[in-house]
Amino acid sequence: MKTRDKILLASLELFNERGERNVTTNHIAAHLAISPGNLYYHFRNKSDIIYEIFQAYEKLVDYYLDIPEDRALTLDDLTFYLESVFDGLWSYRFFHRDLEYLLDSDPRLRRDYREFTERCLAAITLIFEKMAEAGIIEPQPEELRRAMSLNVWLVITNWMAYLKTAHAADGPSGLSLAELKQGIYQVLTLEIPYLTPAYRERVLALREKYRPRRVAVEPVAG
Repeated sequence: MKTRDKILLASLELFNERGERNVTTNHIAAHLAISPGNLYYHFRNKSDIIYEIFQAYEKLVDYYLDIPEDRALTLDDLTFYLESVFDGLWSYRFFHRDLEYLLDSDPRLRRDYREFTERCLAAITLIFEKMAEAGIIEPQPEELRRAMSLNVWLVITNWMAYLKTAHAADGPSGLSLAELKQGIYQVLTLEIPYLTPAYRERVLALREKYRPRRVAVEPVAG
């Protein structure tokens, strides 16, 4: 593997484990047993590393959300999209843990993330259209479909922040992939009012697989 690729993989690992703000280029170089100068030969600064990691994440999600237009959508397709998107969130979780700070720190990232968001919203809207065509949900007016797409996007991109704050006592390492994927339960819940009778029980059974297993917020003893 080339040194440049090793730097990206090591940076992603360290950012996920410790948080981006707690990792310096010196930490990355030490982790790889290379000199800081060797690292700077490939990347000018940490922002360039983060930007390239985001580009890889962006390509991954674009690949996952490549919606087939030559056939009907199935529940297996829907499950694949949801599982894949949450797998991507997990693999690049540092990014969503500190999204606002990262976007404020790099105009390139802010611009690209805006375009990335627009593409994802368009893909989610198309998924809703294909679900209606397949008879999984009732057809919806365009305005409602766009509002639902935005709600799904908000749940997906903010679910990690919710878990981080709701379970703050567990510390940054307390989150698991299984807990993150409980966000799928919330996404499918948004679709319940629009399910057709033919698919209602099947979607509810799918949703049950992701039901949260622990109480979100414990009451404070008085």
